[in-house]
Amino acid sequence: MKKKIILVIVLVLLIAIQFVRIDQTNPSSDPKMDIAVVTTMPENVQSVLMRSCYDCHSNNTVYPWYANVAPVSWMLRNHIDEGREHMNFSLWGNYSEKDKQKMLEESVEEISKGNMPLKPYVLMHPQAKLSAEEKELVRQWFLGNSATSVVASLN
Repeated sequence: MKKKIILVIVLVLLIAIQFVRIDQTNPSSDPKMDIAVVTTMPENVQSVLMRSCYDCHSNNTVYPWYANVAPVSWMLRNHIDEGREHMNFSLWGNYSEKDKQKMLEESVEEISKGNMPLKPYVLMHPQAKLSAEEKELVRQWFLGNSATSVVASLN
């Protein structure tokens, strides 16, 4: 009997939390400030970034179906907020040169360590997985756009 009561309580809670929705509105931004516009970016690099990075690191997030299912949606919202906070490709033209350099350095490091894109994201979006060639392509483009010795030392 206790198990049935606990099960009913859990089911009621799971249903109730579905009414706590995340905001799926993308912030507005000036398209002229996007990294693909303010830099000279090869089409193949842009394609990789858009496929594997833009959902969390831009104001152009495409929310998947599971963005409507709590509590997964809450974790998703957190990932997007953190991604945009660390680096937002939609706001690239607004960043200082110092901030851009730091973000490029961190990006090279995260890609080199295999930390980006996040493993849970790749599990749900297999097309976002970076091949070794794509990782190197993006790393080299980031390195070519960063003049600091810290980035050069990561080669």
